[in-house]
Amino acid sequence: MLFLIGINVLIKPFYLFGIDRVVQNTVGTDVYGLYAAIINFTFLLQIISDFGIQSYNNKNIAQHRNLLGKYFPNIIILKVILAGLYLLVLFPAAWLIKYEWSVFPMIFAVGINQILISLLFYMRSNVSGLGFYRTDSLLSALEKLLMILVCGTLLYVPAFKENFRIEWFIYAQMAALLIATLTAYLIVRKHLPKIKWRYNPLYLRIILRDSYPYALVLFLMTFYTKIDVVMIERILSDGRSEAGIYVSGYRLLDAVNMTGLLFASLLLPMFSRMLKLGEPIKPLFKLSVLLIWSIAIAVAANVWFFRNEISALLYVESTPYWGTVLGSLMLTYVAVSGIYILSTLITAKGQLKQMNGIFVMGIVINVLLNFFLISRDGALGAAVATIITQTFVLLSQMILIRALFKFKLNKKLVISVLCYTLLVTIVAWNFHSFSDIIWQWRFVGSGGIALLLAIVCGLIRPQELKSLK
Repeated sequence: MLFLIGINVLIKPFYLFGIDRVVQNTVGTDVYGLYAAIINFTFLLQIISDFGIQSYNNKNIAQHRNLLGKYFPNIIILKVILAGLYLLVLFPAAWLIKYEWSVFPMIFAVGINQILISLLFYMRSNVSGLGFYRTDSLLSALEKLLMILVCGTLLYVPAFKENFRIEWFIYAQMAALLIATLTAYLIVRKHLPKIKWRYNPLYLRIILRDSYPYALVLFLMTFYTKIDVVMIERILSDGRSEAGIYVSGYRLLDAVNMTGLLFASLLLPMFSRMLKLGEPIKPLFKLSVLLIWSIAIAVAANVWFFRNEISALLYVESTPYWGTVLGSLMLTYVAVSGIYILSTLITAKGQLKQMNGIFVMGIVINVLLNFFLISRDGALGAAVATIITQTFVLLSQMILIRALFKFKLNKKLVISVLCYTLLVTIVAWNFHSFSDIIWQWRFVGSGGIALLLAIVCGLIRPQELKSLK
């Protein structure tokens, strides 16, 4: 986990703020807002091209590594069929929600990228399922590293920057995804027997049947986390601008969410194998939750108090409104980080029906709140809807986890988390008030003290980290 976090902390934040943010500042909030809405729209339909195969494959290869040679050719054939179906559905869906014909080429290019992302994740699921966690960690950062090299040239060399267009960004990602996917395939190929490429409808139906529950989880989780930008852009008269503001705040949330996503990608095969072997799972689960919440609570509190300063530093068009949207979205990080860990354990257990029920309720809550709050408060309304929805999902999953694994409530640990939250909030507020020191130093100082407080409050225990080495 620490290796995975470390390698991605070096690469992905630099990509988000050194490349993705600069793209928004270069092309403008309206253009980037349209691009962000299309990204989320195409992502909503990505369930067709993925159909839960990544999670299904990750779990099964981790438990039965000898089946890789049987699964691989059949799943590749299935993914080609699903990719074609995805493109066939994409354009009628875009027409139904009244996208202009002029943006259809962009929708097509972004749709191709979504297919490549799905294929890359499938290749990586084989790598992690085989137990090559460090290799998977490096693969997770490869695409972004390639984007940094290509887009860095386009954005920072004056001759290219003057003519930069959002389409260049899309095509650069396409090239990076192709290279990363091919690299992952070559790694997996070393561990495959001689492949027999045969179309077997019966076997494909079995894979679809078994991966369906994972597909439903993916769709439901994606829907309530991605629909907000699409609704902002479609509902409001100045929707592209408001979508751009919302995405500017979400970018930082995406950067820190990387930790939860990376934890989940490693924990799924680990949890799956431990459950199969009957090994005690509570120590790893507890360690993961406390470690990620130590980070999440500190980040959320500090960003909230320094929201205007951070927004002004990152975006040339920033106003206090942008800062409020940023700060509000970052408050959801605590809930979202916990959801990553809890969802992974529930998935490894195979109890997807109950989790899907939680996500369905989350969708209903999110869509209703968005319809009401976006019309009234724009991007800020969507941020508030996100806070409420994610908190509901987190609490519901906590109840489900307790029922499934019979974990007893550790009152001492709950008090420790609450004390840590209170102390970190007080520290962040005080550091923000020291106006005679530049805010960047105050922000870093507050974060450093938060780390010490996590150790003092017992959320991070070095001896536990060593024992699980």
